[in-house]
Amino acid sequence: MDQHSIILRAANPTLDEGLVFARYLDQAAEGFFRIMLGRHAADIIATVFTQPDHDYSFQNVIFAEHDKAIVGLASGFAAKLHRRFSEQPLRKAAGYRAWRMMCVARFGHPLLQIHSTLADGDFYLLVLAVDKGLRGQGIGSALIDSTEDRARVSGSIRLALDVSARNERARRLYERRGMTVESRWPKHFVIPGFGLLRMTKTL
Repeated sequence: MDQHSIILRAANPTLDEGLVFARYLDQAAEGFFRIMLGRHAADIIATVFTQPDHDYSFQNVIFAEHDKAIVGLASGFAAKLHRRFSEQPLRKAAGYRAWRMMCVARFGHPLLQIHSTLADGDFYLLVLAVDKGLRGQGIGSALIDSTEDRARVSGSIRLALDVSARNERARRLYERRGMTVESRWPKHFVIPGFGLLRMTKTL
């Protein structure tokens, strides 16, 4: 694939694009959102995607397109913005399923603890995802380039993300982009490869 055929664009606040975002988000999180929100997870995420000022908003998303089809995305935000974000849109959309979120949060899952682990000056890459059949063709790198540009424009001085410890392909990509492992959750992996690695890069 010719990299010049890849178009990066801002997301639109529509349910259709929200469903695409929800699919990539859950894929990147290895099914975490389906566990947290149940079988209606995609609809819930799509609904909140159309609203501003929270972690899963369309405002934070860049889509990659090839031949007018979405083939990947990156979603991220500056720590200073995250501190002003509200959790209400997701809780409201989840309805009675919000109890599942509370249960997951009680166990301290790191994906729900971002606010306490981001340093001032960080830009957090919440999700980077590319269609499986198109990986290794430069789409992920183009999305990272765009994310780094957004981070600098926001005044951030460091890029941060969390990646599954067993996702060696993604970790190698981030390492090639100059990112290094700063910490891990949990600190000691009880099950080999089970956990998250926090990776960072100074911009």
